[in-house]
Amino acid sequence: MKIREVRVYVVHSARLHPVIVEVETDTGLVGIGEAGIAYGLGQTAVSGMVKDIAERMLIGKDPFRIEALWSEMYDHTFWAKGGGGPIVFGAMSAIELALWDIKARALNVPVYELLGGKIRDDVRLYSNGWGQPHEDVIPFANAAEQAAAEGYDALKCYPFAYREGDMRATSRHPSMRSLDKSLVKKSVEKIRAARKAVGPDVDIMLDLSGGLSCDETIRFCREVEDLNIFFIEEPCDPYDVGALKKISDQVRIPVAAGERLYTRFGFRPVLEAHALDIIQPDACLVGGIFEAKKICAMAEAYDMRVQPHVCGSPLATAIALHLDACIPNFAIQEIYTCWRDMPGYIEITDDAPEARVKNGRLAIQDGIGWGLNLRKKAIEPFLVHVIQ
Repeated sequence: MKIREVRVYVVHSARLHPVIVEVETDTGLVGIGEAGIAYGLGQTAVSGMVKDIAERMLIGKDPFRIEALWSEMYDHTFWAKGGGGPIVFGAMSAIELALWDIKARALNVPVYELLGGKIRDDVRLYSNGWGQPHEDVIPFANAAEQAAAEGYDALKCYPFAYREGDMRATSRHPSMRSLDKSLVKKSVEKIRAARKAVGPDVDIMLDLSGGLSCDETIRFCREVEDLNIFFIEEPCDPYDVGALKKISDQVRIPVAAGERLYTRFGFRPVLEAHALDIIQPDACLVGGIFEAKKICAMAEAYDMRVQPHVCGSPLATAIALHLDACIPNFAIQEIYTCWRDMPGYIEITDDAPEARVKNGRLAIQDGIGWGLNLRKKAIEPFLVHVIQ
Protein backbone atom coordinates (compact mmCIF):
# COMPACT_ATOMS: atom_id res chain seq x y z
CA MET A 1 0.00 0.00 0.00
CA LYS A 2 1.32 3.44 -0.99
CA ILE A 3 0.11 7.01 -0.54
CA ARG A 4 -1.32 8.19 -3.87
CA GLU A 5 -2.98 11.53 -3.15
CA VAL A 6 -3.39 14.13 -0.42
CA ARG A 7 -6.30 16.59 -0.37
CA VAL A 8 -6.47 19.67 1.83
CA TYR A 9 -9.62 21.62 2.75
CA VAL A 10 -9.92 24.97 4.53
CA VAL A 11 -13.48 24.93 5.82
CA HIS A 12 -15.52 28.01 6.77
CA SER A 13 -18.15 26.98 9.30
CA ALA A 14 -19.68 29.61 11.60
CA ARG A 15 -16.70 31.19 13.39
CA LEU A 16 -14.46 28.17 12.83
CA HIS A 17 -12.05 27.48 9.97
CA PRO A 18 -10.87 23.88 10.40
CA VAL A 19 -8.19 22.55 8.09
CA ILE A 20 -9.06 19.00 7.06
CA VAL A 21 -6.69 16.57 5.36
CA GLU A 22 -7.53 13.43 3.38
CA VAL A 23 -4.78 10.95 2.55
CA GLU A 24 -5.69 8.37 -0.11
CA THR A 25 -3.77 5.19 -0.88
CA ASP A 26 -3.36 3.30 -4.13
CA THR A 27 -5.92 0.78 -2.80
CA GLY A 28 -8.57 3.50 -2.54
CA LEU A 29 -8.45 3.57 1.28
CA VAL A 30 -8.78 7.11 2.66
CA GLY A 31 -7.82 8.45 6.08
CA ILE A 32 -8.76 11.83 7.51
CA GLY A 33 -7.10 14.22 9.95
CA GLU A 34 -7.42 17.81 11.17
CA ALA A 35 -5.00 20.59 12.01
CA GLY A 36 -5.93 22.17 15.35
CA ILE A 37 -5.96 25.71 14.08
CA ALA A 38 -9.69 26.26 13.53
CA TYR A 39 -9.64 29.64 15.26
CA GLY A 40 -7.19 32.50 15.37
CA LEU A 41 -5.08 32.99 12.24
CA GLY A 42 -2.98 30.60 10.16
CA GLN A 43 -5.39 28.37 8.25
CA THR A 44 -3.95 29.31 4.84
CA ALA A 45 -0.42 28.84 6.15
CA VAL A 46 -1.04 25.40 7.65
CA SER A 47 -2.82 24.20 4.50
CA GLY A 48 0.25 25.27 2.52
CA MET A 49 2.53 23.47 4.97
CA VAL A 50 0.54 20.26 4.46
CA LYS A 51 0.98 20.72 0.70
CA ASP A 52 4.75 21.20 1.03
CA ILE A 53 5.17 18.16 3.26
CA ALA A 54 2.95 15.97 1.10
CA GLU A 55 4.82 16.88 -2.09
CA ARG A 56 8.25 16.16 -0.65
CA MET A 57 7.74 13.42 1.93
CA LEU A 58 4.46 11.52 1.51
CA ILE A 59 3.53 10.59 -2.05
CA GLY A 60 4.59 7.02 -2.80
CA LYS A 61 5.32 6.20 0.87
CA ASP A 62 3.93 3.34 2.97
CA PRO A 63 1.15 4.86 5.16
CA PHE A 64 1.61 2.16 7.82
CA ARG A 65 5.07 3.47 8.71
CA ILE A 66 3.68 6.27 10.84
CA GLU A 67 6.58 6.69 13.26
CA ALA A 68 9.10 6.71 10.40
CA LEU A 69 7.12 9.31 8.46
CA TRP A 70 6.67 11.44 11.60
CA SER A 71 10.40 11.37 12.23
CA GLU A 72 11.05 12.31 8.62
CA MET A 73 8.71 15.31 8.92
CA TYR A 74 10.23 16.35 12.24
CA ASP A 75 13.80 16.10 11.03
CA HIS A 76 13.46 17.52 7.53
CA THR A 77 10.92 20.33 7.69
CA PHE A 78 13.83 22.11 9.40
CA TRP A 79 11.50 24.40 11.40
CA ALA A 80 10.06 21.60 13.56
CA LYS A 81 13.25 21.53 15.58
CA GLY A 82 13.65 24.53 17.83
CA GLY A 83 9.94 25.00 18.52
CA GLY A 84 8.10 24.58 15.24
CA GLY A 85 4.89 26.31 16.22
CA PRO A 86 1.27 25.69 15.22
CA ILE A 87 1.81 25.87 11.45
CA VAL A 88 4.46 23.14 11.33
CA PHE A 89 2.95 20.93 14.01
CA GLY A 90 -0.63 21.53 12.93
CA ALA A 91 0.30 20.24 9.48
CA MET A 92 2.25 17.29 10.88
CA SER A 93 -0.64 16.45 13.20
CA ALA A 94 -3.25 16.44 10.45
CA ILE A 95 -1.10 14.13 8.32
CA GLU A 96 -0.24 11.81 11.21
CA LEU A 97 -3.90 11.55 12.23
CA ALA A 98 -4.92 10.64 8.68
CA LEU A 99 -2.28 7.90 8.64
CA TRP A 100 -3.65 6.38 11.87
CA ASP A 101 -7.13 6.47 10.34
CA ILE A 102 -5.85 4.59 7.28
CA LYS A 103 -4.14 1.96 9.40
CA ALA A 104 -7.16 1.44 11.65
CA ARG A 105 -9.53 1.23 8.68
CA ALA A 106 -7.26 -1.27 6.96
CA LEU A 107 -7.25 -3.43 10.11
CA ASN A 108 -11.00 -2.83 10.71
CA VAL A 109 -10.54 -1.50 14.27
CA PRO A 110 -10.97 1.83 16.09
CA VAL A 111 -7.76 3.87 16.39
CA TYR A 112 -7.71 3.46 20.18
CA GLU A 113 -7.27 -0.31 19.74
CA LEU A 114 -3.89 0.42 18.13
CA LEU A 115 -2.89 2.58 21.11
CA GLY A 116 -3.46 0.05 23.87
CA GLY A 117 -7.24 -0.33 23.86
CA LYS A 118 -9.95 1.27 25.96
CA ILE A 119 -9.57 2.08 29.63
CA ARG A 120 -13.05 3.66 29.80
CA ASP A 121 -16.26 3.47 27.80
CA ASP A 122 -17.43 7.05 28.21
CA VAL A 123 -16.06 10.38 29.38
CA ARG A 124 -17.15 13.26 31.55
CA LEU A 125 -17.42 16.55 29.66
CA TYR A 126 -17.24 20.19 30.47
CA SER A 127 -19.25 22.64 28.41
CA ASN A 128 -17.36 25.50 26.79
CA GLY A 129 -18.60 28.52 24.83
CA TRP A 130 -21.79 29.14 26.82
CA GLY A 131 -20.56 32.25 28.65
CA GLN A 132 -18.48 34.15 26.11
CA PRO A 133 -21.33 36.27 24.64
CA HIS A 134 -22.36 37.61 28.06
CA GLU A 135 -20.45 40.53 29.54
CA ASP A 136 -23.00 41.46 32.21
CA VAL A 137 -23.41 39.60 35.47
CA ILE A 138 -27.03 38.47 35.32
CA PRO A 139 -27.01 37.15 31.70
CA PHE A 140 -23.74 35.37 32.46
CA ALA A 141 -25.17 33.67 35.54
CA ASN A 142 -28.34 32.74 33.64
CA ALA A 143 -26.25 31.17 30.87
CA ALA A 144 -24.34 29.11 33.45
CA GLU A 145 -27.60 27.93 34.96
CA GLN A 146 -28.90 26.96 31.52
CA ALA A 147 -25.74 25.00 30.71
CA ALA A 148 -26.06 23.10 33.99
CA ALA A 149 -29.73 22.44 33.24
CA GLU A 150 -28.64 20.74 30.00
CA GLY A 151 -26.93 18.08 32.10
CA TYR A 152 -23.35 19.35 32.45
CA ASP A 153 -21.78 19.18 35.88
CA ALA A 154 -18.68 21.07 34.70
CA LEU A 155 -18.51 24.44 32.94
CA LYS A 156 -15.62 26.50 31.58
CA CYS A 157 -15.77 30.22 30.97
CA TYR A 158 -13.69 33.26 30.08
CA PRO A 159 -14.17 35.77 32.88
CA PHE A 160 -12.61 38.62 30.87
CA ALA A 161 -14.39 37.88 27.57
CA TYR A 162 -16.05 40.72 25.71
CA ARG A 163 -18.02 41.31 22.55
CA GLU A 164 -18.05 44.20 20.08
CA GLY A 165 -20.55 43.72 17.28
CA ASP A 166 -19.87 40.35 15.67
CA MET A 167 -16.39 40.12 17.18
CA ARG A 168 -15.74 38.10 20.34
CA ALA A 169 -12.51 37.86 22.26
CA THR A 170 -11.47 35.98 25.36
CA SER A 171 -9.80 38.98 26.97
CA ARG A 172 -9.85 42.73 26.43
CA HIS A 173 -6.44 44.36 25.79
CA PRO A 174 -4.30 41.21 26.25
CA SER A 175 -1.35 43.04 24.68
CA MET A 176 -1.38 45.45 27.61
CA ARG A 177 -1.25 42.58 30.12
CA SER A 178 -3.62 44.34 32.51
CA LEU A 179 -7.28 45.29 32.86
CA ASP A 180 -9.12 48.22 34.32
CA LYS A 181 -10.04 47.57 37.96
CA SER A 182 -13.73 47.88 37.15
CA LEU A 183 -13.47 45.07 34.57
CA VAL A 184 -11.65 42.82 37.04
CA LYS A 185 -14.30 43.56 39.67
CA LYS A 186 -17.10 42.72 37.25
CA SER A 187 -15.32 39.49 36.29
CA VAL A 188 -15.20 38.42 39.93
CA GLU A 189 -18.88 39.28 40.29
CA LYS A 190 -19.70 37.18 37.23
CA ILE A 191 -17.92 34.12 38.62
CA ARG A 192 -19.55 34.51 42.03
CA ALA A 193 -22.96 34.87 40.40
CA ALA A 194 -22.36 31.79 38.26
CA ARG A 195 -21.32 29.78 41.31
CA LYS A 196 -24.49 30.83 43.13
CA ALA A 197 -26.61 29.98 40.08
CA VAL A 198 -25.26 26.46 39.55
CA GLY A 199 -24.66 25.51 43.17
CA PRO A 200 -21.68 23.84 44.84
CA ASP A 201 -21.72 20.54 42.91
CA VAL A 202 -20.99 21.90 39.43
CA ASP A 203 -17.30 22.35 38.65
CA ILE A 204 -16.24 25.70 37.21
CA MET A 205 -13.07 26.31 35.18
CA LEU A 206 -11.65 29.74 34.33
CA ASP A 207 -9.71 30.36 31.11
CA LEU A 208 -7.55 33.50 31.27
CA SER A 209 -5.98 32.92 27.82
CA GLY A 210 -2.59 34.15 29.02
CA GLY A 211 -3.90 37.71 29.00
CA LEU A 212 -2.64 39.24 32.25
CA SER A 213 0.70 39.82 33.87
CA CYS A 214 1.80 37.41 36.58
CA ASP A 215 0.96 39.73 39.48
CA GLU A 216 -2.46 40.65 38.06
CA THR A 217 -3.27 36.96 37.59
CA ILE A 218 -2.29 36.07 41.15
CA ARG A 219 -4.38 38.94 42.53
CA PHE A 220 -7.44 37.89 40.51
CA CYS A 221 -7.10 34.20 41.40
CA ARG A 222 -6.90 34.92 45.09
CA GLU A 223 -10.24 36.74 44.87
CA VAL A 224 -11.98 33.61 43.58
CA GLU A 225 -10.08 30.93 45.52
CA ASP A 226 -13.03 30.37 47.86
CA LEU A 227 -15.31 29.36 44.95
CA ASN A 228 -13.79 25.88 44.57
CA ILE A 229 -12.53 26.43 41.00
CA PHE A 230 -11.65 23.18 39.20
CA PHE A 231 -8.71 24.75 37.36
CA ILE A 232 -7.44 28.02 36.00
CA GLU A 233 -6.29 27.75 32.40
CA GLU A 234 -3.39 29.60 30.78
CA PRO A 235 -2.93 32.08 33.63
CA CYS A 236 0.10 33.40 31.70
CA ASP A 237 2.04 32.73 28.53
CA PRO A 238 2.52 28.93 28.59
CA TYR A 239 6.12 29.29 27.41
CA ASP A 240 6.98 31.30 30.53
CA VAL A 241 7.67 28.35 32.81
CA GLY A 242 8.88 30.61 35.60
CA ALA A 243 5.62 32.58 35.63
CA LEU A 244 3.56 29.36 35.52
CA LYS A 245 5.51 28.03 38.48
CA LYS A 246 5.18 31.29 40.41
CA ILE A 247 1.41 31.34 39.91
CA SER A 248 0.92 27.67 40.77
CA ASP A 249 2.99 28.13 43.93
CA GLN A 250 1.02 31.15 45.11
CA VAL A 251 -2.55 30.27 44.14
CA ARG A 252 -4.68 27.56 45.70
CA ILE A 253 -6.32 26.62 42.41
CA PRO A 254 -4.98 23.90 40.10
CA VAL A 255 -3.26 25.34 37.01
CA ALA A 256 -3.83 23.99 33.49
CA ALA A 257 -2.19 24.76 30.14
CA GLY A 258 -0.95 23.10 26.98
CA GLU A 259 -3.10 23.98 23.98
CA ARG A 260 -0.24 26.20 22.75
CA LEU A 261 2.57 23.77 23.49
CA TYR A 262 3.82 21.35 20.87
CA THR A 263 5.38 17.88 21.00
CA ARG A 264 6.92 16.13 24.00
CA PHE A 265 9.87 18.49 23.69
CA GLY A 266 7.67 21.54 24.24
CA PHE A 267 5.96 19.98 27.25
CA ARG A 268 9.15 18.80 28.91
CA PRO A 269 10.08 22.12 30.62
CA VAL A 270 6.68 22.60 32.28
CA LEU A 271 6.63 18.97 33.40
CA GLU A 272 10.13 19.09 34.84
CA ALA A 273 9.31 22.32 36.71
CA HIS A 274 6.06 20.88 38.09
CA ALA A 275 4.54 24.14 36.87
CA LEU A 276 1.15 22.60 36.01
CA ASP A 277 -1.42 20.35 37.64
CA ILE A 278 -3.34 19.49 34.47
CA ILE A 279 -1.94 19.44 30.94
CA GLN A 280 -4.05 20.15 27.86
CA PRO A 281 -2.42 18.67 24.75
CA ASP A 282 -4.34 18.89 21.49
CA ALA A 283 -3.81 15.83 19.30
CA CYS A 284 -4.47 18.04 16.27
CA LEU A 285 -1.59 20.36 17.23
CA VAL A 286 1.06 18.57 19.30
CA GLY A 287 2.17 16.35 16.42
CA GLY A 288 -0.68 13.84 16.29
CA ILE A 289 -2.32 11.30 18.54
CA PHE A 290 0.75 9.12 19.12
CA GLU A 291 2.74 12.18 20.15
CA ALA A 292 -0.16 13.21 22.41
CA LYS A 293 -0.13 9.77 24.04
CA LYS A 294 3.62 10.08 24.66
CA ILE A 295 3.03 13.46 26.31
CA CYS A 296 0.29 11.97 28.50
CA ALA A 297 2.64 9.19 29.59
CA MET A 298 5.27 11.78 30.52
CA ALA A 299 2.64 13.69 32.52
CA GLU A 300 1.70 10.53 34.38
CA ALA A 301 5.32 10.18 35.50
CA TYR A 302 5.06 13.71 36.94
CA ASP A 303 1.72 12.96 38.68
CA MET A 304 -0.29 15.23 36.38
CA ARG A 305 -3.71 14.68 34.86
CA VAL A 306 -4.77 15.33 31.28
CA GLN A 307 -7.64 17.34 29.84
CA PRO A 308 -7.30 17.00 26.07
CA HIS A 309 -7.86 20.31 24.32
CA VAL A 310 -10.24 20.48 21.39
CA CYS A 311 -11.76 23.32 19.42
CA GLY A 312 -12.48 22.44 15.84
CA SER A 313 -14.79 20.32 13.73
CA PRO A 314 -16.50 17.17 15.05
CA LEU A 315 -13.52 15.26 13.64
CA ALA A 316 -11.26 16.97 16.20
CA THR A 317 -13.68 15.97 18.96
CA ALA A 318 -13.77 12.36 17.75
CA ILE A 319 -9.96 12.24 17.68
CA ALA A 320 -9.80 13.53 21.27
CA LEU A 321 -12.16 10.74 22.36
CA HIS A 322 -9.69 8.13 21.12
CA LEU A 323 -6.99 9.71 23.27
CA ASP A 324 -9.40 9.86 26.23
CA ALA A 325 -10.13 6.17 25.76
CA CYS A 326 -6.59 4.91 26.25
CA ILE A 327 -4.83 7.11 28.83
CA PRO A 328 -4.98 6.34 32.57
CA ASN A 329 -4.52 9.92 33.80
CA PHE A 330 -7.55 11.39 31.99
CA ALA A 331 -9.36 14.16 33.91
CA ILE A 332 -12.21 15.55 31.79
CA GLN A 333 -12.96 16.37 28.15
CA GLU A 334 -13.68 19.78 26.67
CA ILE A 335 -16.57 20.12 24.24
CA TYR A 336 -18.26 22.92 22.33
CA THR A 337 -21.84 22.13 21.39
CA CYS A 338 -22.64 25.81 20.79
CA TRP A 339 -21.00 25.91 17.34
CA ARG A 340 -23.81 23.84 15.86
CA ASP A 341 -26.34 26.55 16.73
CA MET A 342 -24.41 29.44 15.18
CA PRO A 343 -25.27 31.04 11.82
CA GLY A 344 -23.23 29.61 8.98
CA TYR A 345 -22.39 26.32 10.68
CA ILE A 346 -21.80 23.46 8.25
CA GLU A 347 -21.93 19.82 9.31
CA ILE A 348 -18.94 18.32 7.49
CA THR A 349 -19.04 14.86 9.10
CA ASP A 350 -21.58 12.20 9.83
CA ASP A 351 -22.22 11.10 13.42
CA ALA A 352 -20.89 14.27 15.06
CA PRO A 353 -19.97 13.52 18.71
CA GLU A 354 -21.49 16.86 19.78
CA ALA A 355 -24.91 15.50 18.80
CA ARG A 356 -24.51 12.44 21.07
CA VAL A 357 -23.92 14.18 24.41
CA LYS A 358 -26.14 12.81 27.17
CA ASN A 359 -26.22 14.23 30.69
CA GLY A 360 -22.81 15.79 30.31
CA ARG A 361 -21.13 12.59 29.16
CA LEU A 362 -20.12 11.12 25.83
CA ALA A 363 -19.75 7.46 24.91
CA ILE A 364 -16.63 6.27 23.10
CA GLN A 365 -18.00 4.38 20.14
CA ASP A 366 -16.57 1.35 18.39
CA GLY A 367 -16.56 2.53 14.77
CA ILE A 368 -13.47 1.80 12.70
CA GLY A 369 -10.81 4.48 12.36
CA TRP A 370 -11.98 7.68 14.02
CA GLY A 371 -15.55 6.39 13.84
CA LEU A 372 -16.91 9.01 11.45
CA ASN A 373 -16.67 10.09 7.83
CA LEU A 374 -16.60 13.36 5.92
CA ARG A 375 -19.71 14.48 4.11
CA LYS A 376 -18.28 14.87 0.65
CA LYS A 377 -20.87 17.30 -0.72
CA ALA A 378 -20.49 19.54 2.32
CA ILE A 379 -16.69 19.68 2.24
CA GLU A 380 -15.94 19.69 -1.50
CA PRO A 381 -16.41 23.48 -1.91
CA PHE A 382 -13.53 24.03 0.53
CA LEU A 383 -10.88 22.05 -1.36
CA VAL A 384 -7.68 24.12 -1.72
CA HIS A 385 -4.91 21.64 -2.57
CA VAL A 386 -4.67 18.27 -4.34
CA ILE A 387 -1.21 16.69 -4.17
CA GLN A 388 -0.36 13.62 -6.30
